[in-house]
Amino acid sequence: MSTAVRLLRPRTDTDLPDRLARSAAVRDAGAQLRTDAFDAWLAARGRAHRFAVERVPFAALDGWRFDPATGDLGHRSGRFFTVRGLRVRVGDGPDAEWEQPVIEQPEVGILGLLAKEFDGVLHFLMQAKMEPGNRNLLQLSPTVQATRSNYTRVHRGAGVRHIERFVHPAPHRVLADVLQSEQGSWFYRKSNRNMIVETVDDIPPHEDFCWLTLGQIGELLRRDNVVNMDARTVLACAPVARHEAGALHPDTEVLSWIAGERSRHQVRTGLVPLGGVRGWTRDEHAVRHADDRYFRVVAVSVEAGSREVSRWTQPLLEPRGLGVNAFLTRRFDGVPHLLAHARVEAGFLDTIELGPTVQYTPENYAHLAPRDRPPFLDTVLRADPARFRYAALHSEEGGRFLNAESRYLFMECDETEAPLRPPPGYHWITPGQLGSLVRHGHYVDVEARTLLSLLTTGAVTL
Repeated sequence: MSTAVRLLRPRTDTDLPDRLARSAAVRDAGAQLRTDAFDAWLAARGRAHRFAVERVPFAALDGWRFDPATGDLGHRSGRFFTVRGLRVRVGDGPDAEWEQPVIEQPEVGILGLLAKEFDGVLHFLMQAKMEPGNRNLLQLSPTVQATRSNYTRVHRGAGVRHIERFVHPAPHRVLADVLQSEQGSWFYRKSNRNMIVETVDDIPPHEDFCWLTLGQIGELLRRDNVVNMDARTVLACAPVARHEAGALHPDTEVLSWIAGERSRHQVRTGLVPLGGVRGWTRDEHAVRHADDRYFRVVAVSVEAGSREVSRWTQPLLEPRGLGVNAFLTRRFDGVPHLLAHARVEAGFLDTIELGPTVQYTPENYAHLAPRDRPPFLDTVLRADPARFRYAALHSEEGGRFLNAESRYLFMECDETEAPLRPPPGYHWITPGQLGSLVRHGHYVDVEARTLLSLLTTGAVTL
């Protein structure tokens, strides 16, 4: 006997971009909190728990050790992450090969935002989360920000609140779900699952969580070091509507350019023992470059009353200087465009990802002659601050990096500064094209996603 199969038409949320736009338009007050009351709320959360971070020698690490054979720095469980060595060769030439420490974390973590409508307006559940690497410790994170080791409780601490809504989401409630990379200069092939999941359930209130509209989050993104990196990358993935009259280069041409960039770069990488990495030394407090550039590997002791585990020790990477991440912008036929850079980073899964025009730590290039410095870096560094459409300081991943901060900028330019036909490796794209690419994994790097989140939330308009 045959069984008839009824084909159901998939449910599509065609009004989702409009719902997100309505949420982005609500900037002064949400259902739970007025924006001008946020500072008092966050300060109260800081007073409610004890937070402390202290640098310690490697010998004070509990549960972490340098492998006597390889020198790799890892946890006794074999989980969380390991600091290893990485050998890199990019093309040919005397400066095409180097070695460095790198974080290997093969687990895919979950970065999840829970969304819910209040009075017809989408709100997002944000968490006041302490991370040891943040200079100000407490920032707004997504609802869930957890590695697999965390949410499977390898640390034997408390469970991750709301994790079940992202591990087993109702399919028709998923608004965004995409694997994205993290910093390819510091992580080796690291990916996180970036998710936005809508609920209609009553969510039990918790004093460390608050519901905010997209517009309220945009207002907070105008401030230094309030919204953390993991929240910014998830916000960048929100499928907002972008009404553009056209683009300098059609989508097919942009995709062809990306494929060409991935094809023309030869990047060969391999993990090597950390103890033998050339040009780096280790003492009791740090693994550092011979010239003390780039970053150090250090150790910290942490106390955090609001975390799943209240005390622990761990290694962190500490960058040597303040980063500068900037999109140069121009209008062509009235349509805003961004000058994207096809960045080659050793830790990327697929050779290149699109980054901002400028994505550098200037101190790493200060010793070079002007002709040898990266394109457009000096254009940004020498610019009158009045030229910036947006400028703020944001922390990078505070769970792995110590005091890692970057200035994020949008800078309006002219033909002399950012030509219509840019150098190889650069391409003009619209914000809408960047937003389309970010819905697919490993096209847009985490620094460009921070800048995209500013457009998504209305923190800046071009």
